[in-house]
Amino acid sequence: MKLTSEFVGTTLKEYACIVSARSSMNYAAAIGDANPLYFNDESPEGIIAPPLFPVAITWPIIAKITDYIQAEGFPKEILFTQVHYTEHLLIHRPVKPGDNLIIRGAIAAILPHKAGTHVVIRFDAIDADGSIIFTEHIGAMMRGVECTDGGKGAEHIPAHLRQKEDLPVLWESIIPIDPLAPFIYDGCTNIHFPIHTSVKFARQVGLLGIIHQGTSTLALAVHCLLNREAGGNPHRLTSVYCRFTGMVLPGTVIKVCLTGKNTSDGGIDLFFHVLNAEEKRAISDGYIRLKT
Repeated sequence: MKLTSEFVGTTLKEYACIVSARSSMNYAAAIGDANPLYFNDESPEGIIAPPLFPVAITWPIIAKITDYIQAEGFPKEILFTQVHYTEHLLIHRPVKPGDNLIIRGAIAAILPHKAGTHVVIRFDAIDADGSIIFTEHIGAMMRGVECTDGGKGAEHIPAHLRQKEDLPVLWESIIPIDPLAPFIYDGCTNIHFPIHTSVKFARQVGLLGIIHQGTSTLALAVHCLLNREAGGNPHRLTSVYCRFTGMVLPGTVIKVCLTGKNTSDGGIDLFFHVLNAEEKRAISDGYIRLKT
């Protein structure tokens, strides 16, 4: 299968949703984050959604992406080869229950990769006042799909800081992944893909069993980082980036490792990775930025 970068710039059909308190609370519950900011609806300021909640907002588009891509000739069969490879969230303000959002999407980049073709879609979530609430760049690896040219759109992917080399771990935190965690995340977030809940399906695609959702692993890591480096305050978080590079099995543990901390331009840059039970990186090039 082949793909050309001429489809960069292709827009997606708009998607509209109203954020409910139930959905935002359920997301926090799915990752075991009991922060009162997500649950105490007696607070005068109301509640907010956890930082990774946007992935649940855009999931209905990803789940039916063939219905949203508006381009004649796009080889939609390649979409069945995709796996979630990169995630970048720019948080302009936290999502809140009651937000009436329009999600606008476009193909931001199509780039050749040794494993296939890296396709990045940009989503902008816009509220009723016309303000952008979050911007997500979600990258899919089209396994075994050849990019027929040199690619296009790399300049449209937001820059993020990366450590030039592996540095000593500043601290690490071990988090158990309950055997039911994939089912709880699936049910509470409505992010459903059978590789996470069906042993039969997982084995049909060559796995030994179901695997933990990558965005759940990322959400757990961000929760851990916020607790240890930001006093549990999600309002300080402005951006998140990572590559998904390994599998996490339910019933095992993950290890969140902070490897760098720099203060620059009025913010704090944190670098991290997440190891699975085999000490292999499930999340690589992890990065978050905090307000000071």
